[in-house]
Amino acid sequence: MKTLIINGSPRPNGDTASLLRLLADGLSGERMALNAYRCNISPCVDCRACKERNGCAIQDGMQEIYEYIQACDNIVIASPIYFSELPGRVLDVGSRLQTYFCARFFRGETPIPKEKKGAVILVGGGDGAPDKAYGTACTLLRMMNCRQIHRMVCSHQTDKRPAAEDAQAVDGIRSILAYFSQEGQDY
Repeated sequence: MKTLIINGSPRPNGDTASLLRLLADGLSGERMALNAYRCNISPCVDCRACKERNGCAIQDGMQEIYEYIQACDNIVIASPIYFSELPGRVLDVGSRLQTYFCARFFRGETPIPKEKKGAVILVGGGDGAPDKAYGTACTLLRMMNCRQIHRMVCSHQTDKRPAAEDAQAVDGIRSILAYFSQEGQDY
């Protein structure tokens, strides 16, 4: 089993990281972790090269991610919530999925033949709602051919309690692990 983890947090010891450590401790198989704040990935510049041909004209760290997306079985997007949305750096990385959109809708191709399972882990405090961020994350996962997406795991009171102490979020991580290890089961 191969899992791609997209980490949208700039804080290596923050709430997102604490839930990702729980996930990583339980994952079997190979995994690749991409930190959106520490990677060498530029946002899409709408050059439209991918409208005409396969791939992306920007040659950077995303090339390795494209290869891993093709091979992996599971994809996780884990992120804090900023103003009820995913942070800009996650959206920058997500914008590079435009090549898959163009393949599918302009060139009539299937850019990622292998179906994947997906999961979204969100953390946040304050009064912002997670629904918009979850919807955006699901859109990105579907673009990477995640046809089954686990229900949202969210710790939304991190201003009052660390995510690692949120029993519901910790149970959600366990549920993701079970989901990834089961064949064809929805969660």
